[in-house]
Amino acid sequence: MSGRLTKALCAPLLDWFEQHARVLPWRENRDPYRVWVSEIMLQQTRVEAVRGYFTRFMEVFPTVDALAAASEDTYLKLWEGLGYYSRVRNLHKAAVRVCEEYGGVVPRDYDTLCTLPGIGDYTAGAVASIAGGQRVPAVDGNVLRVVSRLNADERSVTDPKVKADLRAQVAAILPDDPGAFNQALMELGALVCVPNGAPQCGNCPVLHLCAGAHTGIAARLPVKALKKARTIAPRTVFVLRWQDKVALRRRPERGLLAKLWEFLGTDGTLPPAEARAFLGEHGLKVAQMRAMQPAKHIFTHVEWHMTGYYVDLAAPPDDPSLVLVTPDALRADYALPSAFRAFLQVLE
Repeated sequence: MSGRLTKALCAPLLDWFEQHARVLPWRENRDPYRVWVSEIMLQQTRVEAVRGYFTRFMEVFPTVDALAAASEDTYLKLWEGLGYYSRVRNLHKAAVRVCEEYGGVVPRDYDTLCTLPGIGDYTAGAVASIAGGQRVPAVDGNVLRVVSRLNADERSVTDPKVKADLRAQVAAILPDDPGAFNQALMELGALVCVPNGAPQCGNCPVLHLCAGAHTGIAARLPVKALKKARTIAPRTVFVLRWQDKVALRRRPERGLLAKLWEFLGTDGTLPPAEARAFLGEHGLKVAQMRAMQPAKHIFTHVEWHMTGYYVDLAAPPDDPSLVLVTPDALRADYALPSAFRAFLQVLE
């Protein structure tokens, strides 16, 4: 039988957070817009990776009004490399809603936040508690791990019922500053009660309350259901060069990496002879073609294994789906997913 959280956690955890909280740009104040943007960026992304993105994003879009007025190409380019592009598309949709329905003032209420595109339980809880002081939990992967270890809870945290129970336990002990407490739990999970390895129990301010540590099972918690193996998808990518420009095309409006820019490519692994034939079928005249180092990119459910070719064209492409841009323009103005980053080195 697993344990339950106790309010005795609050004081030592908040004291620890006050002394050890990382200095992060989105913690400079509790403005709901800044909290919201940071939480969306931090989903499935490391804090260190987000720092620079957040600062650049805020320089271009300092207010929700500025984001709502932005073009898709502009906000996608600023998001380039963060991945999961649906996050920024929903962020923009929600910004438009905030401007249209709430006068450009980001709601601080949990229930209202949950009605906006791209905002679920966790993000709504984070914004409502940190920016609005509302007594609601914000339970992410870090918090699920911390609570599972504190309780010596061997139930699977991927079970929605278990997740709901752990969320209710956090809600039941929230102190007068729920935003600080929610951040403290997350910070403990990021810095001390870490994933993918043994927790640093010697640095934990609530070790005396941790059933997982006392029973010796903390390191193997939380329990998670096994994920399905990712699908391996072979792909061939062509970096097409005509004089001083490189060819790009838009990906389809729906599906993986929707509407982002890419190099010409096709499913499957094409050896050189088949690659030349493919280019010929697309009306492309090859002057020279060289193989590049193969590359791999991992998405949530699929893994691309890419064969690459660098192609000097003998004539400009007449395919209307292909756009010729300079390498400098590509870097400055076109959102190219990080899946293709390995092939950019030939443009240096």
